[in-house]
Amino acid sequence: IFAQVEEPSVNLLDSFVDHWKGITNYYIETTGETRPVKQTDIPWRLKQMLDILVYEEGQQGLEETGPCMEYLLQHKLLETLCTLGKAQYPPGMNQQVLVFFSKILVQIQKPMLHIINVYRPVQKLVRLCGLLGSQTEKEEAQFLFVVCSRVKQDPYALNYILEDNHSKRYISTSEDTEKGRSEETVPSNYPTVSNPASTSSPQQHSPTGSPSTIFPANAGLIHVLVKLCRSQKSRVALKAFESLLLLVSLPKEDTAVCLAESTPLCQLLAERLCELYSQLPATLEPADIHSFPQTHWSMPESQSFPGSEHMERFFTWLDFLDHLMREAPKILAVKLAKEIHHCWLVGVLQNELLQMSEMGVLVNTALLCCSVRHIQSPAMVEELVSFLLGRHTQSEQRLDTESHVLRYQLIEHCDHISDEISIATLLLFEELLQKPHRDILFNLVLRNLENRCYVTRTLGGGDDCRHFTDTDPVEENEELEEDPFFTDMYGEDEFNSSEQLLHRPQLMREHRCSGQTQALDIVNSFLCLVPQEAKTSQHVQGARYETYVHDAHEQFKECTAFLVDWDWPESLKPTELTVSSSDFFEGHFLKVLFDRIGRILEQPYELNLQVTSVLSRLAVFPHPHLHEYLLDPYIILAPGARSLFSVLIRVIGELMQRIEVIPNFTEKLVHVRRQLMGLDGEVDHMPLLKGVIILEEFCKELAAIAFVKLPDNNKLAEH
Repeated sequence: IFAQVEEPSVNLLDSFVDHWKGITNYYIETTGETRPVKQTDIPWRLKQMLDILVYEEGQQGLEETGPCMEYLLQHKLLETLCTLGKAQYPPGMNQQVLVFFSKILVQIQKPMLHIINVYRPVQKLVRLCGLLGSQTEKEEAQFLFVVCSRVKQDPYALNYILEDNHSKRYISTSEDTEKGRSEETVPSNYPTVSNPASTSSPQQHSPTGSPSTIFPANAGLIHVLVKLCRSQKSRVALKAFESLLLLVSLPKEDTAVCLAESTPLCQLLAERLCELYSQLPATLEPADIHSFPQTHWSMPESQSFPGSEHMERFFTWLDFLDHLMREAPKILAVKLAKEIHHCWLVGVLQNELLQMSEMGVLVNTALLCCSVRHIQSPAMVEELVSFLLGRHTQSEQRLDTESHVLRYQLIEHCDHISDEISIATLLLFEELLQKPHRDILFNLVLRNLENRCYVTRTLGGGDDCRHFTDTDPVEENEELEEDPFFTDMYGEDEFNSSEQLLHRPQLMREHRCSGQTQALDIVNSFLCLVPQEAKTSQHVQGARYETYVHDAHEQFKECTAFLVDWDWPESLKPTELTVSSSDFFEGHFLKVLFDRIGRILEQPYELNLQVTSVLSRLAVFPHPHLHEYLLDPYIILAPGARSLFSVLIRVIGELMQRIEVIPNFTEKLVHVRRQLMGLDGEVDHMPLLKGVIILEEFCKELAAIAFVKLPDNNKLAEH
């Protein structure tokens, strides 16, 4: 490189000094100069000095420091350049200094950031970055990226770059003595990475109780990077994002401890999230929020609806933080997640979800649903579950509404007087059920099914039908037997005999006595549930239940993949007489879902779709108790208990009464199906008829789920 610039015979040090004196003489000889720096010889001389240093290192090797580098260090050239850049004389000098610093840190291979006459001017130059109205954002972002890259190569250098005064710590590595860093010093006021064994632990931050640690407001590296993340220039912001990722992905654990506990990194990132959330317009349309695409921080997609630019900024930042937590060491990821929990979820979002304004609840629920869709990092999912559902593990009590107020209110919102709020909240729970976190399903459903109190107890403590108690097992079935509309609901081709439904308790006993409920019996039970005159599938091509099998199989595979570390039982837990069946409560979540499905014939079409979607998602999970409770029509329910099938039976009873009073029912039903397909106009009784169609489709979907969950049929479903 140098050979293209200077004659080989020229002494390197003399040439290097001459170029430096040429720069200093400019300041001695000129005063009041208004020409931009690019019209002087300063940029050319800086380039010659850099080329000389690179050439010298190539000749000397990395083991020795050459005379030119010695001159640069001893005469504090970088310090002087930093001062000249700050003075912005001649105009544009700061840009030249930033470029020179960036290039020297990139092209010089020898470790430099531990040297006092390097890291001090680097620190000063960092403090000159991120200022309001800066014209050199591009060069600043590149310089900071280079600094972070050098720290990534040598995590020890983090000691010499951070300037927050919160803690006095020091790196301890086995390489210190080998490197012989005689030129380095660590000022006592620098936060540094230390050996945890030699440093007392800082006060831990409680996400729900104590406030965040207060750090001094300064312009250190982390503060400046977060400022540049706000830049309106997308490339500048992206470079700042990448620089932060370099910092948080440092491999050494003590660097993660330093960043988590001795810098304001987590606090600044969480505060920026709160700031962006507060800028979201209250007039956002829920439909626009729900249709907002998955945003990637490095490639945000532009949308065009009122408030879209604010949503884009918020979800870009949220996605970046989520990606950062996936890349960072666990201790740093957990710290950031807890800070977001405290600052955003509890500090901002909780009050918005519990407010009295229906529109406010609707918009914030939709935003939370979209946020849940974006969040994937284990640390943040953990905090999200804690925030929304709490940590309770005991079975729910019917009257307990205070143990976790937000959880209870969100579940109640699924049955809100506003259908829009109900749909938005059901969407939120559906998104939550797609997260690979064991506690979600346990908290909402499984803890209430753990002892199988929903089935009638046997004298022997097991499930042998020879030991049923004298108590009639299912009060609901007894009532159904007296219902005249159930005597001729089914044709012989669908349920073998209309008397089978009337004698369902006896059929249940027979199936239980023969062992495990047969698979095809379960499938057929759901397929035959809707009476023939209320079915329309046969009038539409490609509407058989088999069309659901492929989707059910894909969902089943997804849910099964979650179970690797969940330690779920493979078989039903034996029932115990010591636990009273009268104590059974399905839990607030299933109660609301069952109540909703019980009103399927009266509710809006979109609401019914969402209720059945959540129940289908629950039914796919292969937990034996959940499978039995949601998909086994032959269980003998305990007095007062209800299952999904028993709720559907009651809906069918109500439907049969409605059919009797609506003339040409089947014809109108077919007409509505065609209308839903965009082929026909509206007819009378639209909510009821749409509800009947969803009921038929839901039963087919449940039959498909029951089919694919069988071991022998699972492989078949793939085809």
